Amino acid sequence: MKDIHISGAASDRGRFFVSGRKAAAWRPGRGFSTLVMALCFAVFACAGVAQAEQACRADLAQLRGPWGETAFEVEVAETPAERAKGLMFREDMAQRAGMLFIFERPGRVSFWMKNTLIPLDMLFIDETGTVTRVHSNAVPGDLTAIDGGPGVKVVIEINGGLAKRYGIGPGTQVRNPTFGDDAVWPC
Repeated sequence: MKDIHISGAASDRGRFFVSGRKAAAWRPGRGFSTLVMALCFAVFACAGVAQAEQACRADLAQLRGPWGETAFEVEVAETPAERAKGLMFREDMAQRAGMLFIFERPGRVSFWMKNTLIPLDMLFIDETGTVTRVHSNAVPGDLTAIDGGPGVKVVIEINGGLAKRYGIGPGTQVRNPTFGDDAVWPC
């Protein structure tokens, strides 16, 4: 290994000598910028991993399609009592909020708006996490059955009009741990 000597002579201007030969002086623009770039890369890589892990929380439904991506913080309704109550009696709901209804097995489901005070969009989703049908702006208090069609495993209710605003429709993919390993967009 070669010795590195730092010259103290003013005429050397802080240059390094390696075994008697001049080497380039350290400047903040060289190795320092490489170090900063490496640290930034590490931080962003860790942030990407954290974001991917966050996308797989039970209380987060992430959606994507040709229109882009969006996500909703959701309350999970998986028991018959939780599904029956749903979003009844709520006077408002945050724009990025919703409710995710999970059924034991895929099948035909119907919803109504009894005691529901706000308009809702209903996203009917199959067991792979693919939206199969959207019912937009369900009318508060309406007792008409809203049929989701066959093969529904999950329903997500969001504020009325958001599905159209974001472009959510049949074919939209949903990411959530509910859909398991066979999901079109697995966790």
